[in-house]
Amino acid sequence: MSGQTKLYVIRIKGMTCEGCARTISEHLQKKGILHSEVDFSAGMARVELNPEQLTIQQVVEWVNSIGPYRVTDVQEYDSHHGTGKHLVILGGGSAAFAAAIAAKDFGVQVTMINAGLPPGGTCVNVGCVPSKLFIRAAEALQRSRHVPFPGIEARGKLKDFRLIVRHKQHLVKELRRSKYTDLLSGMDHVNLVEGWGTLVDGHTVEINGRRIQGDAILIATGARPSVPPIPGLDEVNYLTNETVYELQKLPESLIVLGGNYIGLENAQLFARFGVRVTVVELLPDILPSETPDVAGELRHHLEREGIRFVTSFETREVRTRKGRIILEGKQGNSRLQLEGERLLVATGRSPNTERIGADRVDLPLDDRGFLKVDPFLETKKKRIFGAGDVIGPPMFVYAAAYEGKLAVQNAFSGTKKKRKEADLPWVIFTDPQVAGVGLDERQAAEKGLDAEVAVLSLKDVPRSIVAGDTRGFLKLIRDRSNDRLLGARIVAPEGGELVMELAMAIRYGIPVAELRDMPHPYLTLSEGIKLAAITFSRPVNELSCCAT
Repeated sequence: MSGQTKLYVIRIKGMTCEGCARTISEHLQKKGILHSEVDFSAGMARVELNPEQLTIQQVVEWVNSIGPYRVTDVQEYDSHHGTGKHLVILGGGSAAFAAAIAAKDFGVQVTMINAGLPPGGTCVNVGCVPSKLFIRAAEALQRSRHVPFPGIEARGKLKDFRLIVRHKQHLVKELRRSKYTDLLSGMDHVNLVEGWGTLVDGHTVEINGRRIQGDAILIATGARPSVPPIPGLDEVNYLTNETVYELQKLPESLIVLGGNYIGLENAQLFARFGVRVTVVELLPDILPSETPDVAGELRHHLEREGIRFVTSFETREVRTRKGRIILEGKQGNSRLQLEGERLLVATGRSPNTERIGADRVDLPLDDRGFLKVDPFLETKKKRIFGAGDVIGPPMFVYAAAYEGKLAVQNAFSGTKKKRKEADLPWVIFTDPQVAGVGLDERQAAEKGLDAEVAVLSLKDVPRSIVAGDTRGFLKLIRDRSNDRLLGARIVAPEGGELVMELAMAIRYGIPVAELRDMPHPYLTLSEGIKLAAITFSRPVNELSCCAT
């Protein structure tokens, strides 16, 4: 930026949707404006201009002349030094990077303090990226079709498992470089410090004997695999999601301790690589937070692939015998012994809060150690915020990014907005996938809502019939009183691709009748949403091939 450039953040009243932001943005494509960004969620615009060609007063007049919009506040920032404000971030994952990027819009300098995993955190290093690559590789092997995956030949033959591991390592390294480390090098307002940061007081962090002060502090230290206190577990060479994708040799058998997202995704992918897999779950069924129809449907398909499930199993001891791992436990009133070559622990996540100095500043944690925040992501200590896995569920990378950005907006924009959760979509990347958004029927009943459920089998969806894969169903939950969608659950191959339409319907209050009447392309899986909406009022067997 030249010395003549000036940076302004203007608060705009009257924006009600993203379309409003686009309208204002289009009108700001004027001579003299070097760059402009309009953020509907923050109710603001960031404008860089050349004062020799244009004044901020002219920009304000332009905005005020557009429909119902009015500029309520203008702040001028030094284009090089920013506002003089400073944000200290503990953590280097998705929430931290989203916060650092958002801070630039407010002219805020950032010190990012990171330890543990490399920049990028769980997702790119040991979570989403490696697991989904392995899942796709195993799926290609299962379906016996040629795809460009190193280590897999056509006709479903596994050539060399180590080639898949090396491909994973290369992909992780490249994504970490392009999306995180290279990004940091181009962010002049961010200073990365390696090491563990500890809170000293409400505005000070200590790192490597040095004290750094901030106008706000964001704790985004993430989470790690939770390891249960089972006698003998620490004495065996167990795996977690942080180590399982580094295996150089496939085991003959694998016990997966935990029947939720991480456990089920890994159980299926290793079973498809030819490993004999047993899933062990303490509760009566897998996916304990979901309704029995969802859990039962997925379990049925996984069992057909040869995965064994042992539920209601309480592990009492773990030990080794002749190079094998033994789980001793009880299932009901019966004692049971399970045996496998390797053990994968997938029993949830624990927050990285032990070293942040929460006790030094009286920062509240819940009974599992997760950081407590209010709906605005602020802790009990003013100006200390939390975002990402460290504050607990929902622990998704995109939720962490959203929270990191929102925390910065709430810290520096002058207005505060609550975190939205009702329309947050999620996907379990098994095959078939399990996806959802909003409430299920049990949750709706607990809230006293008059909910109605429509369930459509994929056997009634033309795309699934033609593709020869009718595994699963679509379930919609609506409020009878106003026809608004309350939630949805999907069990379907690539079912996660359907969930955003339903999330949008929840966010913007689109009636189910609109989903029913909207033309959906024939022979697409998304047509199933239309058909499911129709079945609230008409049986699917009364519909023609391409119902209207």
